[in-house]
Amino acid sequence: MLTEVPHTERLAALRAQLDSMVVDGFLIPRSDEYLGEYVPPSGERLAWLTGFTGSAGMAIVLAARAAIFTDGRYTTQVASQTDPALWERRHLVEQPPQEWLAEHAAGLRIGYDPWLHPQAQIDRLVASGAVLVPVAANPLDLIWSDRPPAPQSRAVPHPIAYAGEDAAAKRMALAAAMRDAGEDSVILSDPHSVAWLLNIRGADLDHTPLALGFALLRSDATVDLFMDPTKLDDAVRAHLGNAVAVHPPAALPGILAGLAGQAVRIDLETTPVWFAAQLREAAATLRPGEDPCRLPRARKNAVEQRGSRAAHRRDALALARFLHWFTEAAPKGGETEMTAAARLLAFRRELPLFRGESFPAISGAAENGAIVHYRASEASHRSIRADECYLIDSGAQFTDGTTDVTRTLWTGPGVPPGELVERYSRVLRGHVALATLRFPQGVAGAHIDAVARAPLWEAGLDYDHGTGHGIGSFLSVHEGPVSISRAAKPIPLQSGMILSDEPGFYLPGHYGIRIENLLLTHTAPERPGQVRPFLAFETLTLAPYDRRLIDPALLTVAERQWVDAYHTRVLSEIGPELEPPVRDWLQRACAPL
Repeated sequence: MLTEVPHTERLAALRAQLDSMVVDGFLIPRSDEYLGEYVPPSGERLAWLTGFTGSAGMAIVLAARAAIFTDGRYTTQVASQTDPALWERRHLVEQPPQEWLAEHAAGLRIGYDPWLHPQAQIDRLVASGAVLVPVAANPLDLIWSDRPPAPQSRAVPHPIAYAGEDAAAKRMALAAAMRDAGEDSVILSDPHSVAWLLNIRGADLDHTPLALGFALLRSDATVDLFMDPTKLDDAVRAHLGNAVAVHPPAALPGILAGLAGQAVRIDLETTPVWFAAQLREAAATLRPGEDPCRLPRARKNAVEQRGSRAAHRRDALALARFLHWFTEAAPKGGETEMTAAARLLAFRRELPLFRGESFPAISGAAENGAIVHYRASEASHRSIRADECYLIDSGAQFTDGTTDVTRTLWTGPGVPPGELVERYSRVLRGHVALATLRFPQGVAGAHIDAVARAPLWEAGLDYDHGTGHGIGSFLSVHEGPVSISRAAKPIPLQSGMILSDEPGFYLPGHYGIRIENLLLTHTAPERPGQVRPFLAFETLTLAPYDRRLIDPALLTVAERQWVDAYHTRVLSEIGPELEPPVRDWLQRACAPL
């Protein structure tokens, strides 16, 4: 936990700054100007002010009180990282910011940085009765004296051998749809969309291979790319071609001003409100609509699907080596949450096409495993002890695909307690139920979330996070627009989408259970009498479950058969590529239940 005094002083400095700006409060979101889940150190305003380092949240500061809002993944983390004397802790969904504003700030002038909020979010907060005031300069930036510089990594081409489709073809397809819709241009404020559309990648973020920037796609299939020109060398410029004009970010206002009278598509859910304000000032016609890159990016083409399968097979080798090592090392003691995560990373670094972790590994023993998005650090990590539950959630970025996998393990050498086994088995049943589901086309993630929860609900248990999220192709480990969650938007799942399958159960102060594989959505084979097309899932992840935590008697015959068939597949696909000690261990780990 970060020290209390600096955060007390930072909060006081912010309040003094707000007083000089003639506003009664200020909104501090987790996001930077790209509104993504992951931000560079220069964008970590919420962490700098509050001490909370999670990937989702918001703070609101008034003259005499302040609140921080996080979702269910971070309830325990925010309690450990923030000072209750300074911050009221609220649930982002169950106790949303607009309710707090309505109670404490109705009629007050609340400042916000128009680069850090989408229009839709501001509209929701305005309904609270507070007066939302955009500010020209972010007051946190004015008091953050040692703020890190913005990242300046070089952009690199993403070869068509991995992308599967030429960037020019993508531009022309989207431009044709724009012309059909009567749109002259579209704002692309999400760097993931820019990366996908132009087939480029970068290293501006630690775990997501992005070169941060904005773009304007025009109906003639040309693009204005707003990115520091020093990030684009001759090879990248040649890759982009003459249809892509490169501008420094400072050129944005002038080019947007030139869109007067044009119909401009803008995603009000994902684009900073600054853009909408600029377009209105320019007398452009705003056409609210979803970022046109999001759905085609989520529908992986045949090359991307093959790449993901290959990436998961390679990743499975590292996972098997790690699980073999952990099975032998854990009962002896001497390992910590950090050394275990480092060992898994070391195994991954040996693999071809490995480019880094897809997120910081969540390596939590016993009570730390109950913190859904726990991150071991020098200050928080602890030893992994014998006879306890250990959770490791990790992933890798490969040039041909992105992985994300969670396994919950028993450290041994003793027998796990019956309650843990019973709850693990229920989580496994939900995990299998989703993996084996057939469902009609048109079904969205919210419609199938309950399938994974049903075995837990039978026992009065649940978990406070979504069941599945989308996965990018050498892009973000968390990719929209689809997800499997009660709160998911009603966007139908489609063939080619990759999602996670990760039900769990968490007993605060004791242990956490989560089991996660990645699933590729595909058209299901027809059955006699079928009246409409159906979809199904292909499991991509290849790693055994911990047999010591499974009670076969709690599984149905079909569930046991699926687990046995999955283990047989794991052994046959990766066993031949493993060295004898690991292969022998894998054979035991994959034996029939």
